[in-house]
Amino acid sequence: MAAWLYEGMLLFAVVFVAGWLFSTLAQVRSGMDSRRPLLQAFLFVVFGIYFAAFWSRGQTLAMKTWHIRVVDTAGRPLSQGRAVLRYICCWLWFLPPLAALAPLNLPGAQDAVIVAGWVAVWAILSRFHPQRQFWHDALAGTRLVAAPPLPKR
Repeated sequence: MAAWLYEGMLLFAVVFVAGWLFSTLAQVRSGMDSRRPLLQAFLFVVFGIYFAAFWSRGQTLAMKTWHIRVVDTAGRPLSQGRAVLRYICCWLWFLPPLAALAPLNLPGAQDAVIVAGWVAVWAILSRFHPQRQFWHDALAGTRLVAAPPLPKR
């Protein structure tokens, strides 16, 4: 979970650059522009490219910092296709509560509490997996393994 939180901080830069690129290309003049769904779709694709590229190499920067590597169930590096599948399955962290909350139109703080609660439940559910892996990894045929740093020469 620490790597996950660190990844969120690193993604701030990705969101910043992607948002700037989108607003420049789409000539967005106001934050109240009606193109928000397009921006969200654009960010979904950008995040997919980011994660698929790094996971197919084994690690994101946050995973490297925390000495974690993602591999397939046989211990091999992920293919691009499996990395994309893992990215799509990772949305199970957020989509169920967001889909349930969409028609309710609750204040933002209540949304945040419900999403955070679901994230905690989803993380706790990993304890019920036989190998204590997250369920999106089980669905995608991937797993996280320890990756100690290479010795310095």
